[in-house]
Amino acid sequence: MEIGLIGNPNIGKTTLFNGLTGSNQKVGNWPGVTVDKKEGICKYRGQQLKIVDLPGTYSLGAFSEDEVVSRDYILQGHPDVIIDVVDATNLERNLYLPMQLLEMDINVVIALNMMDEAEAQELTFDLEGLSEDLGVPVIPIVASRKKGLDQLLAACIEVREQPPSRKRIPYGELHPLLAELTQIFSEVNTSYPPYWLAVKYVEGDQRMIELTKNLGDLKNNQKFQELLSGIQQRREEHELHIIDKRYEYIHQIIKKRVFKPLTGVMNTSDQIDRIVTDRFLGIPIFAAVMFLVFQLTFLIGQNLLGGFIETFLERVSEQSSAILYNWGAGPFVTGFIIDGLLAGVGTVLTFIPLIAILFLLLGFLEDIGYMARVAYVMDRWMRKIGLQGKAIISMIVGFGCNVPGVMSTRTLENKRDRMIALLINPFMSCGAKVPVYAVFTAAFFPRYAGLVMFGIYALGFIIAIIFAKLFSKTLFKGESSDFIMELPPYRAPIAINVLKDMWENLASFIKRASTTITLVIAALYLLAHLPFGAEPYGLDSVLGMIGNTIKPLLAPMGNDTWQAAVGLVAGMPAKEGVVATLGMLYAGVGEGEELIRSLQSNFTPLSAISYMVMVLLYTPCVAVLGSVKNETKSIKWMLFMAFYTLLVAYVVAVVIYQTGLLLGFQ
Repeated sequence: MEIGLIGNPNIGKTTLFNGLTGSNQKVGNWPGVTVDKKEGICKYRGQQLKIVDLPGTYSLGAFSEDEVVSRDYILQGHPDVIIDVVDATNLERNLYLPMQLLEMDINVVIALNMMDEAEAQELTFDLEGLSEDLGVPVIPIVASRKKGLDQLLAACIEVREQPPSRKRIPYGELHPLLAELTQIFSEVNTSYPPYWLAVKYVEGDQRMIELTKNLGDLKNNQKFQELLSGIQQRREEHELHIIDKRYEYIHQIIKKRVFKPLTGVMNTSDQIDRIVTDRFLGIPIFAAVMFLVFQLTFLIGQNLLGGFIETFLERVSEQSSAILYNWGAGPFVTGFIIDGLLAGVGTVLTFIPLIAILFLLLGFLEDIGYMARVAYVMDRWMRKIGLQGKAIISMIVGFGCNVPGVMSTRTLENKRDRMIALLINPFMSCGAKVPVYAVFTAAFFPRYAGLVMFGIYALGFIIAIIFAKLFSKTLFKGESSDFIMELPPYRAPIAINVLKDMWENLASFIKRASTTITLVIAALYLLAHLPFGAEPYGLDSVLGMIGNTIKPLLAPMGNDTWQAAVGLVAGMPAKEGVVATLGMLYAGVGEGEELIRSLQSNFTPLSAISYMVMVLLYTPCVAVLGSVKNETKSIKWMLFMAFYTLLVAYVVAVVIYQTGLLLGFQ
């Protein structure tokens, strides 16, 4: 039995998915697209149930890739049951999606989530009446506490075995037109539900019209062509009528079946939002929150936990040396393993605690509901640069990794907004760049590490805003789309969700460090020892000649060593490679204090800043470029991103260094 989970964003769908499947999950991609596909197995009463987590969406239109994926799965994936998760505290707004599902003639169960919060607000429900009006079971649950999950699964099994009678929304004057279209579609060979297809045609859903225009003998059906002509002339009028009737029907249900306290008391979320979303205080509060995040990242991740992995890696290196010596390994093999792989990869892995704390704090802010407020607060300012507030979410996601940051732009309904948000996302400093900032701040700005890191992130954000404005006036002229987003109530974070999200990001980082970085280090080590007879890591080695060729280009930004040049080249496949390469190249030093002393000998504070800025802004890693190609279906935009970010990074780094010299800094 296969069950699909659907619902609006921020209503606990992922929490329910985790509660049902536990650790029996796998993540892939939907066929032909890059949207994440989460599947899991749930065992109930001797049955094995397959749970499919669909992308969060507010409707089943065709405005974003997420909506298309969810709609195609429901219509063509043939799930046995769809569970629609709704927020009990915002039921009137959340019922719009179920209204669309009911027209699809599929088995639906509504999970009325967050009942604990509804009870705290003194909301009560006539559940039997709700089920009767909607024509589907309505099951109260608290996903975060796994309450009501057995009843939910029991309802799914019952619905599959005995589907309830279908309910139809009364569309008033459109009823005769829908009836005629339904009759026509029922007589042709189509896999789509005839009534739902009729509604899509009346709404003017161009995607469905294009997909089904050659069904059966529709082209030769004169009656159908007359109806279609009339629909196209009044498309906007019909669409608004359908939307109004859906909300009217929802309002009537809520009025009869949901009971609210007579006295309207402002809840805790509203009280907090009066300050957090204030038009004047909102942005300073956001800046202060992010500054605190970076301060805690260094305080906990580096100062308190940073030494554990370094100590562990030193012991591994010592034991590996002893083992290789006992095995009689030659200098080349020993050097490759100890000075190459362990030193290079180990340098990156040293920063695992710091990156883990950063992901943990960002996940905490997401789980309590603060990030949705950031989008709301930023909407007015984002529109000044030609985007809408929801674009800020993809930018914040980019703080963790630019790959999901790029992918999350698909939630923007307007293609123009998607392209601009996608092209500026690499300026958001991802977790892979954190080791670079950490090692340079430790070498030159140890007392101001959090402040320097905040400044680096802020600079990336400012550069992104500048280019968003530039692109909106040149490459992508036009108006941004409307901003519609549900603000969830503030909630206590669910530890398992925050930790799971942190681990997924951290595991991705470790995987890159142990695969891509290993390959990079192996290639660099080989080039550093070729041709045979040349001094390893010397200017006569192939690696030295490559770095020496590039070095003059970096001189205007104060980085005049060939090792620094090679470090940037090594960062092209994956940004973790920058620190790993610097740790290997500067006199073959390893991690920790040796690397810091070596950086202090080869950089100045000013050139260190320009180098960090270069790493912040220059060409994103190959994974990001691949995501851009997938999202845009174009190599042109992938190459454009690769070259324009490199040019921007170089110009900004040079300007910062040269300006610093003019101001007397060293």
